[in-house]
This record gives sequence, C-alpha cells and structure tokens, in this order.
Amino acid sequence: MSTPLRIVLAGQTAGFAFISSAERSQGKKCSSVREKIFSIDYSQQKNRFTCAPYFCYTVGLHIPQAIFLCFAAAIAGTLNAVAGGGSFVSFPALLFTRVPAVVANTTNTVALWPGLAASTVAYLKRLNAPLRVLLPLVVTSVAGGWAGALLLLRTPQHTFLHLVPWLLLGGTLLFAFGNKMRAVAGRAAIIDDLREISWQSILVTSFVELLVSVYGGYFGAGIGFMTLGVLATLGMRDILAMGAIRTLLAAAINAAAVLTFIWAGAVLWPQCTVMIAGSLAGGWFGAHYAQKADPRKMRYIVIGVGLVMSAYFFIATR
Repeated sequence: MSTPLRIVLAGQTAGFAFISSAERSQGKKCSSVREKIFSIDYSQQKNRFTCAPYFCYTVGLHIPQAIFLCFAAAIAGTLNAVAGGGSFVSFPALLFTRVPAVVANTTNTVALWPGLAASTVAYLKRLNAPLRVLLPLVVTSVAGGWAGALLLLRTPQHTFLHLVPWLLLGGTLLFAFGNKMRAVAGRAAIIDDLREISWQSILVTSFVELLVSVYGGYFGAGIGFMTLGVLATLGMRDILAMGAIRTLLAAAINAAAVLTFIWAGAVLWPQCTVMIAGSLAGGWFGAHYAQKADPRKMRYIVIGVGLVMSAYFFIATR
C-alpha cells in the first residue's frame, strides 16, 4: 500500500505517494511520463522508491483555511491590479496552511493566472507592436515558462523549501528596484517605430526574454519589471504599450507553466479553487476601487510584506 509522506515547513514531504519497488512488482504502476518528472531516489534507504504523483488530500482544506486562502488571494488580486506583487501574499499563505513548498508554488501560479489572463484581454487594444517583434518574444516566453516549470517540478521539496526565502527576497528586490533597472536598460536608443528594429536586436532581446521566462516559470515574483527592462532595451518608451506587451508575455509564461503543472498533477485543486475565486474578486475590486489609492504607497506595502515574509522564512527554514 502506498505511503503518502507529508511536506511541511519543517522539511518533510507531502503531496505525493511513494511506492517501493516491492509494491511495484506486485502490480503498482506509475505514469511513465509523470514518473520521470517526479522521480526521487532515496539512496540512503534500503528500498528505492518510485514517485507516483497523485492528487493528495493529506494536505487537508478546512473551512477556516479556505477562508484564509480566499482572503489572501483577494488581497493578491487587488495588489496585482494596482501595483503588482500579489504572490508575496498568496504564496506564503499556502505555506502557512501546511502546503508543501513546490506544490504551494504550482498551486499559486494556477490560482492567479485567470486574473492575469483577464488583464491581457483588457490590454489587447494597446498591442500595436508588429508581429515580427511580438512573435519571437511570445515563443521564447512560452518555451522559457515551460522549461522553468519543469525545472521546478524536478527540484526536491527540501531544496526548494530552503530556496523560498531567497526567492522571496530576490523577487522583493526586483519589485523595489525594477524601475531603476528599467531606467538603466532604457539608455538604449529610442525607437519610435518598432518596425525599424533590426532582426539582430530582436534575436538578442528574445534570448534575454528566454532567460527571464525560465525564472518566471520557476517562481516569477518581480518578473514584470524584468520584462519591462527587456522591452526598454528595444528602445521602447511608451509605458502603456510596454505594459500591454509585458502583460501578454507574462500571461504566455504562466500559461505554459500552468499547463505543465496541471498535466503533471501538481496542483491542489481545493486550495486553488477558493484562491481563484478570491483573486478574481480582488482583481475586480482593484480595477474599480483601489485604483484611487496611491500606487507608490501600495508599492511600499508590497515591499514591506515581501521583506517580512523573506525574514520569516529565513528563520523558519534554518
């Protein structure tokens, strides 16, 4: 009989069933494709275990937890609609409810994607870049998002748990200093007509976007500012047009990651469902009411939350 192992902040493991070679010889089987993704070799133990990903209900969802996650996702949706950085709230919220680190990241990505997709639809009318510029960027975004998602799924839970504070801190710093990074990148020659951009510039920019997309598929906090910096190297200055392309590329990155996570069975759907509802409600609130708030103050709040969460997980994972 398969033995589910729990992963909590202490570093144990949850969310997957592990069956021994003896059990497998008795007829237990894993999906060959998923097995390759989630394969874990416990060489320090007498028996080798083959990982069989499955929807794990050992990470229970009770009504108080559902309310907490829905509320956290609503805050995340509001922040994303106004200033960005919603993952600094929703991702730690999943960890606080004892969801394993990798699965918390995958579930958070899936939960927040509908709001991002809705923003992309709203921005479509501002997408005036030529196809020769957009297509390479979208293709590299999808490829990078897929590669980053696979890299995340191959990362051991314990390793990713100890990467969490560093990823949160790195994302917070990107969020805090993204405008300065964009300003430095913006020293490139200004191009008023994107049709004038050379193929060499498009290829170089697409390669940089590929690297950004790998990070986006793996974790993604602060990716919006990295993408704006990439676009600034093309000579773009129209912030509305840049925002439209940034949103499209972020949606492409996360779409590739979301499909990979769903296909791999690495999403906790009860948690994800309540978070989708919360993020959509928060996004609607942010679009209609919170826009009146001072974006600079909202940014300070996001940065403060990111620093506090980083400090907490540095202490918790020691």
